[in-house]
Amino acid sequence: METIRILVVDDEAGMRMGAERALRNFHVHLNEFAEDVGFEIRLAATGEEALEAIAAQAPDILLLDHKLPGISGLDILETLHGRQDEILTVMITAYASLETAVTATRRGAYDFLAKPFTPEELTGVVRKATRHLLLQRQARRLAEEKRRVRFEFISVLAHELKSPLNAVDGYLRIVRDRGAGNDQAVYDRMIARSLVRLDGMRKMILDLLDLTRIESGTRKREISEVDLSALAAEALETSAPGAAEGNIALHLHAPGRVVFPGDRDELAIVLNNLVSNAVKYNRQGGQVDVTLAADPAAVTLTVADTGIGMTSEESAHLFGEFSRIKNAKTRDILGSGLGLSIVKKLVTLYNGTVTVDSTPDVGTTFTVALPRSAG
Repeated sequence: METIRILVVDDEAGMRMGAERALRNFHVHLNEFAEDVGFEIRLAATGEEALEAIAAQAPDILLLDHKLPGISGLDILETLHGRQDEILTVMITAYASLETAVTATRRGAYDFLAKPFTPEELTGVVRKATRHLLLQRQARRLAEEKRRVRFEFISVLAHELKSPLNAVDGYLRIVRDRGAGNDQAVYDRMIARSLVRLDGMRKMILDLLDLTRIESGTRKREISEVDLSALAAEALETSAPGAAEGNIALHLHAPGRVVFPGDRDELAIVLNNLVSNAVKYNRQGGQVDVTLAADPAAVTLTVADTGIGMTSEESAHLFGEFSRIKNAKTRDILGSGLGLSIVKKLVTLYNGTVTVDSTPDVGTTFTVALPRSAG
């Protein structure tokens, strides 16, 4: 149970004691936060006592009498104005004029409670202030999390782009200065490596654009009856040149047409990412098997390879952004680290699931389950 600190400031002992009794065993359950909240009550009879109590430990909610001997409630508001503390002030007054309300609001008051008030009126305003306070805290946490994620995203992106840029820059400088002698074949290899690096950066940029469109919801989805068998065949055809270089056999296992209600481009991205990864992380002379199965409730698609595989620890982080398995076997394999994150986000749009089963040096199987009702 979360505890909210309340400071009651009133020069009338009866009002202080009455407020303390009403709130002593009071608690609030807020369904939207799944949170039970209790209260710790402190009392002050004067403005001077209140400022000392606030300096010692700032309350979360300040129940503040307007008319106090010495320093007034409005003076306290003025003193507290601009502080970084999350203090919600509820002004207690028997002189609830419009002028007082406007002045108190300008100085930071959250709400008002007119004397005399009942225990129900007091607990009602405390409940309202508590909910507002927790909403403020949640908004701050979300904003901080957003800033942290954005910073990490930009940091990783800069790191992922810096390495290929440095490589291309180095090759171009050698070519410009003829630093490798007069053997044209050496320069041709440098140019070829530069083009590979540039292709990798281009793929990362395109993946980032896909990711941005998915998360922002700016891309208009066009739902239609899509033949996943034909789409899988296209994905295999696209990866065929890379597979031929590694003598990798590509197989499609499908019971004829497998029709699914979805966005063709989204489903193509899922298949292309899974198939291209199966080829990229395969072994020389290996194979890739794409299997489609359908029933009235769902379509299941599996992409299995006979490649380098992963440990359970490695596969646990596979669907994060810029998540790439980095070891001696993958050192020379280029990729953006975004493809599987995009696959996960797209599958989630269909209320589907994507899972991975992998064994080092044996292979990896990705399984995507798409419920028909989500199309």
